[in-house]
Amino acid sequence: MDAKEFIISNGDAWLQYAIRANARDADKGDLSDLKVQALSEPKIAGYLNDISDYHAILVRNHKDPDLPIHKLLFLLDLGFGTDVSEIQIAVDKIMENRDGNGVYQSLTNIPKHFGGSGEDSFGWCLCDAPLLLLALIKAGVDYGKHIKQGVDYLVGFHTDVGFPCTVSPEFGKFRGPGRKDDPCPYASLVMLKLLSAIPAYRESEIAIHTAMRLLSLWEQSTERHPYMFYMGTDFRKLKAPAMWYDLVSVTDVLSHFETVKNDARFLEMVAMIRSKQDADGLYTPESVYQKCKAWDFGQKKGPSPYLTYLCYRILGRVGV
Repeated sequence: MDAKEFIISNGDAWLQYAIRANARDADKGDLSDLKVQALSEPKIAGYLNDISDYHAILVRNHKDPDLPIHKLLFLLDLGFGTDVSEIQIAVDKIMENRDGNGVYQSLTNIPKHFGGSGEDSFGWCLCDAPLLLLALIKAGVDYGKHIKQGVDYLVGFHTDVGFPCTVSPEFGKFRGPGRKDDPCPYASLVMLKLLSAIPAYRESEIAIHTAMRLLSLWEQSTERHPYMFYMGTDFRKLKAPAMWYDLVSVTDVLSHFETVKNDARFLEMVAMIRSKQDADGLYTPESVYQKCKAWDFGQKKGPSPYLTYLCYRILGRVGV
């Protein structure tokens, strides 16, 4: 059984929908029955329920797969849109909280001893604000009217080393555990992910510079670990969904940039992913989020249809 046959034969309806909905020649009108089936699956229905109460969870740990923004982006990436009522509700909730610079805000609580107010408040960090803007782009929100101002403002934080650890004034003097003049690898990654979705920025000097900075961290992975983001053993384990700072997530973002595709460092990352195929060309998770254990990618005992789909999507962009 080859990888495509495996995914088709073993993937749930939501993955079948994603494969067909994201195909270049897709006609979503022909997928209505499959879509109904996918949306009724308990795991998808659970995610939809969770995002409709968008601010129910405080943003305390950006690595938490239970955060509504991660669930919303997962659903949007599968091909579901604002015609699904819960997704429209989540989009509306995001758009209710926008600062004067056009940046959308998350509800969080930063303790006083970390430089915050110690109270629940809306604000943004550079490791979450780009994802909100990306979600609005994927949801089809008018870019010029509701998104461009915030994107341009966040791009303004770019420095010679990438994007720094930055927060809005509401969060006081909070900063992650790193030197002030270091880049934040995750903020740089999510900013690059946002820029990859915007034609005017995709091959811009800022985007390419940020991509090269991430690749330099790969090249110097044994020496440089800004803000305690490592590219060591754990980073190199296959993991899904692609929402944090790991091999699949970083390679997935970089694979959108034509300028990067012939870079030797990027090709090393791609080769590492390819080397993890089993004899049938399938991929088994090497690390999992415990909160995702109900999904096919939440186990390490056998091949995962979704992880295999993610990896082949990356390989397809690179042409290998």
